Amino acid sequence: MKPAIVVIGSSNTDMVIQTDHIPVPGETILGGKFFMNPGGKGANQAVAAARLGGNVIFICKTGNDVFGKQSSELFRKEGINTTFLLSDTEHPSGVALITVDKKGENTIAVASGSNGFLLPQDVKQAEETISKAAFILIQLEIPLETVAYAAALAARHNVKLIVNPAPARELPDELLQKIDIITPNETEAERLTGIAVTDLQTAEKAAWASRRKGIGTVILTKGDQGAMLLERETLTNIPTVSVQATDTTAAGDVFNGALAVALAEGKSLEASTNFACRAAAISVTRLGAQSSAPYRNEVNL
Repeated sequence: MKPAIVVIGSSNTDMVIQTDHIPVPGETILGGKFFMNPGGKGANQAVAAARLGGNVIFICKTGNDVFGKQSSELFRKEGINTTFLLSDTEHPSGVALITVDKKGENTIAVASGSNGFLLPQDVKQAEETISKAAFILIQLEIPLETVAYAAALAARHNVKLIVNPAPARELPDELLQKIDIITPNETEAERLTGIAVTDLQTAEKAAWASRRKGIGTVILTKGDQGAMLLERETLTNIPTVSVQATDTTAAGDVFNGALAVALAEGKSLEASTNFACRAAAISVTRLGAQSSAPYRNEVNL
């Protein structure tokens, strides 16, 4: 069996309106198209990794409602191990309201619901499974105490930890020092380091500043410009393919899921980052979050 990737994170239902432009405060736009998709950063990354051939175990908490039941069924259809998918009888499933403009840019508002109650004791139930995994992949749409607990488990059992620091927030140094690989975008890198990333030079400064906080490897994602990999003392710019973006909603999530799959297969960091860039590029040409994630034969590695 392939080495396991344990994804710990959120599961949402995305309610999306596609419009000509993002409305400004006080503005009403008529004529948009509406559709509803499964989402949530954790679920997006779990589905992306599974579609790309990963052996995925997903730890999350959904509400005991129609959205939670739909999500659970979808994960099983994607071939994800749902042993540690928990149902919260007190809080509803998470929901995200998304507006996407004609350029593929988006704004997102999230009601976390049950995601905010995925607690350390929930993750502890999976400790034996985590101890045998190749990688833990985690994001920041769940309580920070849970992220810190998962990082401690990873360190205790010598399991590699990938942290996608999204949504952007400050992280304590004690947690940063347990991270093997961090994958911020420009906004998240600025939140981590205080350095505004506006060009190649400032991206390099932010990458090095992240490393000085004790993180093992930094992969700074730069949208249609690919990614910057800081591995040990070497900076490498990884290009991506040029595409016409339709919806960028889950591009970062597809990147992270793809990265974990390639690394779990023993690919180098550079090759894995290249693979992740290609998978993310495909995703932005499609509408939706999980629905945009490509399959392995489409990425070709």
